[in-house]
Order: sequence, then C-alpha cells, then structure tokens
Amino acid sequence: MERAADPRMHLADFLRHEVGLTGTHVGCEHGVCGSCTVIVDGRPVRSCLMLAVQVDGAAVETVEGLTGASGSLSRLQRAFSEHHALQCGFCTPGMLMTLEALLRTVLNPTETDVRDAISGNICRCTGYQGIVEAALTAAKDRQGEPA
Repeated sequence: MERAADPRMHLADFLRHEVGLTGTHVGCEHGVCGSCTVIVDGRPVRSCLMLAVQVDGAAVETVEGLTGASGSLSRLQRAFSEHHALQCGFCTPGMLMTLEALLRTVLNPTETDVRDAISGNICRCTGYQGIVEAALTAAKDRQGEPA
C-alpha cells in the first residue's frame, strides 16, 4: 500500500488515522510503554517515535496482519488467550508484535529471551507470567510447522 503522509506525522498516527489500522495503540507517545510497537523490515519499532515518511519503501506489519487470511488467530494470539495473557488488552498489540519479531528470529527462545524481548513493553495488569508462558508455548508450537 502506498499513501502520502504529512512529513511530521508519526507512524502510529498515520496507521491509526490515515490507514484505519487502529490495532496499534498509543500509550505514552514517548517510546517508553511499547504499546505502539509494529514490525518494520523484520524489526520491532516504536511507531510513536518514528515518522511515517521513514518507512517509505519498508515492509510495515501491524497486529492486524497476525491473523490468517480467513481471520483465524495466529498461534501466538491463541497462546495469549490460552495462558490468560490478556487483561485490559491495551498493551497486547505491542506485546504481540514484539514477541512475533522474537519468534521469527529465535527458534527456541528461553524464558530469559522472552523477558528480555518484552522488557520495553509495559503491562500493568498481567504480571507478565502469562505473557511469557504464551510466547514459550507459541515457540514450541511453531517448531512443528513446515518451513
């Protein structure tokens, strides 16, 4: 998709207001909470700190892209549900995108890998254990997937 963006517009605002992808949440607007995390060219980034024009020509993935073509939840999303890693849900899109990026690059992450990956994502509801368990379950499930 190609769209023109105001040179001063942050990527988070562009995604939400110009493209209509409202799954990306904006919490602190300072890059601290991680709620606005999206994947740009395979790496998790804070979309509240990045200008929309900076992703010109880049592959941008939002939480909406995690679902299958039929609308089915991804393994990671299902694991979040199974492990009660969802509470108020505000941090969930950023957590999912951060962990999706991790699971694409680390085949068999440890609990420490997962905790390090989400160390920049704040959740005030879950205590993180369910999130960590969900990521480890999704990683284990993915090991059985065909390449």
